[in-house]
Amino acid sequence: MREKILISTGGSGGHVIPALNFYEHLKNDYDIFLTTDLRGSRFINSDFCNKTIIDVPDIKKNILKIPINLLYFFFSIIKSIIFLKKNKINKIISTGGYMTLPICIASKLIKSKLFLFEPNMVLGKSNSIFLNQCKKIFCYSDEIKKFPKKHQNKIEIIYPLIKKENYNFYNVDKKSANSKIFLIIGGSQGANFFQTELIHTINKLGKKLKLFIYHQANRDNFKNLEFFYKKNNISFNLFDFKNSLKDIYKKADFCITRAGASTLAELIYFKVPFLAIPFPYSTDDHQIYNAQFYKNKNCCWLIEQKDITENILLEIISKIIFDKKDIQQKRKAMEEFNFNNTWENNNKLILKTFNEN
Repeated sequence: MREKILISTGGSGGHVIPALNFYEHLKNDYDIFLTTDLRGSRFINSDFCNKTIIDVPDIKKNILKIPINLLYFFFSIIKSIIFLKKNKINKIISTGGYMTLPICIASKLIKSKLFLFEPNMVLGKSNSIFLNQCKKIFCYSDEIKKFPKKHQNKIEIIYPLIKKENYNFYNVDKKSANSKIFLIIGGSQGANFFQTELIHTINKLGKKLKLFIYHQANRDNFKNLEFFYKKNNISFNLFDFKNSLKDIYKKADFCITRAGASTLAELIYFKVPFLAIPFPYSTDDHQIYNAQFYKNKNCCWLIEQKDITENILLEIISKIIFDKKDIQQKRKAMEEFNFNNTWENNNKLILKTFNEN
């Protein structure tokens, strides 16, 4: 009888997509269960087997509802304990966030083995709570900020998680393209800055270059963006969330993006030159440190949103896209960074950790 593992996730695509990648790595050797909240469920195919919804309230979101949310949170813990015992699960991996707290608390109460995942360059609050309890924590680096030295031995470094299908990627010759293909990524929740201030810069670039824009945005803003692109005669394709951007990555000449760990990992793997504009309100500024990690390896350009004016952004992007030598250096650095990042290598690292603990 195969051992059972639960993957606990939820919230944004930044949590759920890595959970699905872990599922692919583990499914052939273990029986895998997955729990998520309602928000996270929209990133998972409806036909996904062994998926259970354990919704968790954000206790801090509405002060007036704190008593009700605390009660709701308590019931989430009870539901988690029942779920773990019923399915006889003794190993759990949490991808972080408050959505996974009930499962992690339940795992402590019934003494199951807990594994954590921290893709960011700053230790997340929920991971810090359970660091003492966990067996191992999967990270992309051993230089995580706010990580206690006494727990350094728990770090298990893996290569940045990429969807299995993406490992069959082959370079595409983009020289024959008639236009510059830009990709704008605001994260799975979209980004208002990328849907307002940024488009003025795109408009000015569109007067100098023939552009085609792939733009990730909130559906609420589709109508305004459609009007803008059509008015300024810029070819475009709008989308809110895609489980895979592989086909777009292959075409893109340049990307402007937030700095979520999963997005950066994919851009690096596909060698798409990108300018990172980290979300300025991310917890503990983790997006800034994510982008800085790759900038230090010469894999990208970085500017903080507070330093941006319309003219500065236009100047930066113009300089980037016309400096072919710098772009080639960035692509070479990305290739070197990902040289050993194969499905097989990551699979061995992940399975070895679970098998030995």
